[in-house]
Amino acid sequence: MENYGSNPSLSPMFSAGMIIFFIVIWLICIAGVWKVYTKAGKPGWAAIIPIYNFIVLLEIVGKPVWWFLLLLIPCVNIVFLVWIYNLLSKSFGKSEGFTVGLLLLNPIFMLILGYGDAVYLGPSAAEANAGNLFGSTDYQKPFDNDPKV
Repeated sequence: MENYGSNPSLSPMFSAGMIIFFIVIWLICIAGVWKVYTKAGKPGWAAIIPIYNFIVLLEIVGKPVWWFLLLLIPCVNIVFLVWIYNLLSKSFGKSEGFTVGLLLLNPIFMLILGYGDAVYLGPSAAEANAGNLFGSTDYQKPFDNDPKV
């Protein structure tokens, strides 16, 4: 009787290769989030602490810490995660298209956000500038703007 199973000598190499692959992807994810946190003035090491990283993310986008509990509720967590990523992209002056990128290709877009030319404008800058009719981009000083005559 013939053995049609897998090659036993190939299995350990495949397993080690997969482990190395996932470690590299994990390190890329951490590098992107670490840089985003440091751009926002938060400690970069918070990216590697499992629950604390979402609490810091909520601080960056300017939402209360109790929102973390909403991320534990099934189906509700999807809605709030989309909302948090949208606020994150707005906090760095990006559009809704960048939010879609954060949702679909998170490691790549976190690297773009962290290592790119994006500047942290404050917690959910779009909401902060929504009532500003004078055109200033600084959410803390909405009236410090030179009038154009």
